[in-house]
Amino acid sequence: MPHPFVLLSAAVSLDGYLDDTGPERLLLSSPADFDRVDEVRASVDAILVGAGTIRADNPRLLVNSPERRAARVASGRPEYPLKVTVSGTGELDPAANFWHTGGEKVLYTTDKGADRAHALGIAADVVPLGPDLDWRRLLTHLHEARGIDRLMVEGGGTIHTQLLQEGLADELHLVLSPLFVGTPTAPRLFGPGPYQAGRLRLLETRQIEDVVLMRYEPTAPGTGPLPTAADHHWLRLACELATHCPPSTTAFSVGAVVVAADGTELARGHSREGGDPVVHAEEAALAKLAPTDPRLPSATIYSSLEPCAHRASRPKPCARLILDAGVRRVVTAWREPDTFVTAADGNGLLAGQGVEVVVIPEYEERAKQPNRHLSA
Repeated sequence: MPHPFVLLSAAVSLDGYLDDTGPERLLLSSPADFDRVDEVRASVDAILVGAGTIRADNPRLLVNSPERRAARVASGRPEYPLKVTVSGTGELDPAANFWHTGGEKVLYTTDKGADRAHALGIAADVVPLGPDLDWRRLLTHLHEARGIDRLMVEGGGTIHTQLLQEGLADELHLVLSPLFVGTPTAPRLFGPGPYQAGRLRLLETRQIEDVVLMRYEPTAPGTGPLPTAADHHWLRLACELATHCPPSTTAFSVGAVVVAADGTELARGHSREGGDPVVHAEEAALAKLAPTDPRLPSATIYSSLEPCAHRASRPKPCARLILDAGVRRVVTAWREPDTFVTAADGNGLLAGQGVEVVVIPEYEERAKQPNRHLSA
């Protein structure tokens, strides 16, 4: 199901702590960086913090700049982003600043937590997610029921850890502060557990007074049937590659990317690439790799269109080329229509041979765009 773009934002000490153990919140950012955070808040649709952050810091989570709030209103958006929190128990202070400043608020909780929150008189839209908290269900509800396209997550460390480990974070804004905490019991940004493999891609570094902002993007593909934020990233790229295809009235325009398990892009291709009038996207990408490349069995192929199961122009369809390459996971956006081949089922051929096939239907319109002329 479609989710908002999830941006994790945090500031840490040089030794990786979010705070110390003193009674007052440790200010890790500089004044100029606080203003940058205010700018980011003004750009998103919702801001989320966990119940622990509300208990520890009693934040207001506002857009402080009157000019930025006015710009939001002028663009047809609420003065403040939606404020979101998550609590399994629903045990929250009804007098906390979070509930009594800014605009609308929503609390996601469990069925039992919802009963507790209602009993406490929490001033928010209380949404139960079932017997347990479920991040995918939460994000889907935010997108579909509340219209949230961009979500900023400001903590705490447990929430940042969970979203990264579940592959649901699209981008990380990390500010490094020039001080040490050194207290073992102080809260850290990330906890232990199974993270996705590979290195994150560095998008930007920026000095802001005496702190450094680093922007990262996860790139390692998912490993199962549930799409990750990195899967969305690579499938968007495949759809973009489809727009580079020379136009044709007898074949689809398709883009494809082959990505190693650690997030390294191995190859890319698109239909009719290099002047070959019949080459397919997956075929063009795989042709750039040695058949014995040891990274292929654990790689993921992203294709804007379901890999073909039948073709007349070459001996092997793309689904067979993928199987021969040993690739065991394919992510695609659009099932092949009957335009040229009736009842094509490349996904079925792949799945029948044990390949994990993931379809992300919210990219179907992007995949169709360079092929609109075929149905005109």
